[in-house]
Amino acid sequence: MSSSRLEILNDGGLRHDARRPYELRSTSFELSTHPSAEGSSTVTQGLTTVQVSIFGPREPRQRSNASHDRAILSVEVGVVPWAQGAGGKRVRGDKRLQEIGASIRQTFEPVIMTHLYPRSEIAIDVQVLSADGGILPTSINAVTLALISAGISLLDYVTSISIGLHLTQPLLDLSQPEESDLPNMVVASLPTSGKITLAQMETRLHVDRFEEMLNLGVEACKVLKNEMELVVKDKTRKIVDRMEIKSGAAMIVDE
Repeated sequence: MSSSRLEILNDGGLRHDARRPYELRSTSFELSTHPSAEGSSTVTQGLTTVQVSIFGPREPRQRSNASHDRAILSVEVGVVPWAQGAGGKRVRGDKRLQEIGASIRQTFEPVIMTHLYPRSEIAIDVQVLSADGGILPTSINAVTLALISAGISLLDYVTSISIGLHLTQPLLDLSQPEESDLPNMVVASLPTSGKITLAQMETRLHVDRFEEMLNLGVEACKVLKNEMELVVKDKTRKIVDRMEIKSGAAMIVDE
């Protein structure tokens, strides 16, 4: 008799997409993918893709919201109509998207050095291009890279991952079917210090399992930070190389 219920782990200990319990999905990190923004990035984790654009620091659109000693953050989250697994058609103002935006803002407010940008606004635009689980952690990772691309000062990278629990077995980086079927949480941390900036649960977890999953998530965040840092360093090296080439060409012209 066939069953429509997802087999979380098969007899060989593999998940439905052939990953092991602690194995992350394939990732892709790109910087400067939106030419008209101050900074931007596109991050793909598995079949979930998010593009983030940063506008600012700039004068706040509503001056009444400005703070004299720091920048304010505004976050807009949208989902393109063809994004699968995003929970149906969503538009700006949708409650779930507002919750994701609020989580992103609360995650980054303690990390961005907002005191360096008084009386200004940093606008973060998040677009979900495809969705197969992990929209929030993928968005957080994309925001980190976009802020770095924009030259915004951060205390550290912020990286994020989702963790689920199947019976007594934690699973990292959940796909949409796993996310729908398992108790789960999203963790965001500062990998250098190990500090946690977000620990969000939408389902109940036993306290004994919570600490185990939290520690596992922090370790996974360190892995993601290493991958993201390689991309940033490679981009920086290419920029420096181009600057040296232009400088050398200018010296030849002057001669």
